[in-house]
Amino acid sequence: MTQTTQDKTAVRGPTKFLINGEWVEPASGKYYDDVNPTTGETLARVAEGGAEDIDRAVKAARAAFEGPWAKIHPADRGRMLFKMAQLVRDNAEELAEIDALDAGKPITNSLRVDIPAAIDCFEYYAGWADKLHGETVPVRAPAFTYLMRQPLGVVGQIIPWNFPLMMAAWKLAPALACGNTTVLKPAEQSPLSALKLGELCLEADLPPGVVNIVTGFGEAGAALVEHEDVDKIAFTGSPEVGRIIMRASAATLKKVSLELGGKSPNLILADADLEAAIRGASGGIFFNQGEVCSAGSRILVDRSIYDAFLDGLTKRADSIKVGDPLDPKTYMGPVVNDEQFERVMGYIDIGKDEGAKLVTGGKRIGDNGYFVQPTVFADVDNRMRIAQEEIFGPVASVIPIKDVDEAVRIANDTSYGLAAAVWTRDVAQAHNVAHRLKAGTVWVNTYGATDTRSPWGGFKDSGFGRELGRQALDLYTEYKAVWINLK
Repeated sequence: MTQTTQDKTAVRGPTKFLINGEWVEPASGKYYDDVNPTTGETLARVAEGGAEDIDRAVKAARAAFEGPWAKIHPADRGRMLFKMAQLVRDNAEELAEIDALDAGKPITNSLRVDIPAAIDCFEYYAGWADKLHGETVPVRAPAFTYLMRQPLGVVGQIIPWNFPLMMAAWKLAPALACGNTTVLKPAEQSPLSALKLGELCLEADLPPGVVNIVTGFGEAGAALVEHEDVDKIAFTGSPEVGRIIMRASAATLKKVSLELGGKSPNLILADADLEAAIRGASGGIFFNQGEVCSAGSRILVDRSIYDAFLDGLTKRADSIKVGDPLDPKTYMGPVVNDEQFERVMGYIDIGKDEGAKLVTGGKRIGDNGYFVQPTVFADVDNRMRIAQEEIFGPVASVIPIKDVDEAVRIANDTSYGLAAAVWTRDVAQAHNVAHRLKAGTVWVNTYGATDTRSPWGGFKDSGFGRELGRQALDLYTEYKAVWINLK
């Protein structure tokens, strides 16, 4: 029998922090209500962290970095990460259910995308742990000079609410593989799967203090960023908060990497496979309720196929099953909370006021929870706010284009540069457009694919630094040159 959210109404908690291998209560004694977005009711009482809790966590991370973690051979670190991967695999159903209840993520999507991606991430970086080789340098002096690649130290990691488990894996796995210790601050809207992952860290025999998890609001995040004994901040979230982190990090000159938002263009050229492009564009904007930093929210369509494309996209939007995220047939669940619901509905009103044509959707579904209809706006001008500002919801802006040059110009006419896509049967044209688009990832005849082995990050307001792939190792290591006098 299929479980529903109504079957899971019991309030969980109160939760605790993971600090130095133990579950501890907040120093302030404060807790907050974590809301189930499907029902609007309290799901859990969650510990609210502050500066004192962050300080305890950072001290534990520092002691672990300079103590037991430093003494563990990289191959043994790798074995622990492989064990983490297996534990995520063993607990897949529970982890997917937690994110369904906590973030509104359809459980089928979590089991198909998020969980396998988290497992793959831990396994991939487990393999890297003992392969961070140095190199020799043929200097002019009579010396033997070599480079060592060493971990940074204590890393503060702040993750968003849209892919809670997967984002935790993206942050933790490469940092731990490189020999760092961490303090993880999950999003206040969806902290529960990170806490479950903390349990798995203990089960994987990670030494106390290697992974510390402090839940809470901006106060906890700010304390982590400002802490003098944190060597690096890795943040995924909005450009506005990214700028705050940059300013705050300047005081201690700590390293920073930012994976921020997007307003990604999806270019449907005249010679595209129309049916494939419609399917790809629909998934690009409606997957995960549109709560994806790389969502294809601006769909640029050649005028010669514009009407046919719009008709196809509208039909797909109208056919999407929106409902209980625990129902295996659900494709779209609720947006994460009331604040995000109001933001999305506000942008829908803005789109109508700006003169865009609302083709379908645009309304709330039901009286409980935060469900938004899959929404399509047509005849959008790229200067409109719904084409320039990140909505982070299931709202597509379809923009007509006259040719490839106009498509590229409009695609690049944004402050963001995270991802983009182009649909065409012309291989030469695909390479040319991919080269011209200002984005960290460009898909051709597909949308949204990611892989642990391929770097991920953006240009412009979408941030800097590359997560995933070999390139993520650069975020968590630094080089040391050693000179041996041979004279």
